[in-house]
Amino acid sequence: MIPAPFEYVRAESVDHAVALLGEHGEDAKLVAGGHSLLPLMRLRLARPSVLVDVDRLDDLAYVREAGDQIEIGATTRMAEVAASEVLATHNPLVAHAAGHVGDPQVRHRGTFGGSVAHGDPASDPPTVLLALDAQMVVRGPAGERTVAARDFFKGLFETDLGPQDVLTAVRVPKLSTGTGWSYQKFHRRAIDWAIVGVAAVVERSNGSVARAAIGLTNMGLMPMRAEGVEAALAGAAAEPGALAAAAGHAPEGTSPPSDTNGSAEYRRELSKVLVRRALEEALAR
Repeated sequence: MIPAPFEYVRAESVDHAVALLGEHGEDAKLVAGGHSLLPLMRLRLARPSVLVDVDRLDDLAYVREAGDQIEIGATTRMAEVAASEVLATHNPLVAHAAGHVGDPQVRHRGTFGGSVAHGDPASDPPTVLLALDAQMVVRGPAGERTVAARDFFKGLFETDLGPQDVLTAVRVPKLSTGTGWSYQKFHRRAIDWAIVGVAAVVERSNGSVARAAIGLTNMGLMPMRAEGVEAALAGAAAEPGALAAAAGHAPEGTSPPSDTNGSAEYRRELSKVLVRRALEEALAR
């Protein structure tokens, strides 16, 4: 289908983008790679009156160390995140998940920040960031603020971003030595959204699980933490029986959709399997 009519303006800086959003009102939308917004526009599920293009803001395209964190600029391509040596060294979970988004065409155009700001519960990066307790850096008319991943995702395609806010960067922690990780994604084809996905970050101590953070993809209106699994793992033995028992708590508190890819019941059962696999892989690293 053809999108509804819209105007197009190009931002020359982040502050200019903030000003343009204020000038054109709540119907204005940011666009960079376009892989999240443009499909909705073609279906006329989104009808922005103005597109504010931030794709050429080169100062937002980077992956760099920032103390005990890694900072990823919002317009960094997925392919660049997947290939980052900095992330491969300090937080390979993020690079791994970015490498499983869509296909090469999507990864070479789609931006990391665009995926995060879109707030799609079936998208991979938001779940990974939630499991990592990442931080989002946001610039708006009142200046810059930092929002924890737990507070950033509010609902279906809804985030903490206001009508004049621009997501400028994402900060993830450097994983300590001995921290295991995994991202398990079940889909029909490599280019498809996850039917269910699971991000796991696990710390082991003396044969038991010292801490675990588990994120769930496409199990509700927004990315979710599997708090029942996390609680069951606290101090549990790092052995198959305990991991399987903890994984049984995966569906607790979730509200998965039913669609052509699978029913809600199917997704609940699938989440148990993927959580167990993610835990096993994380503890094997």
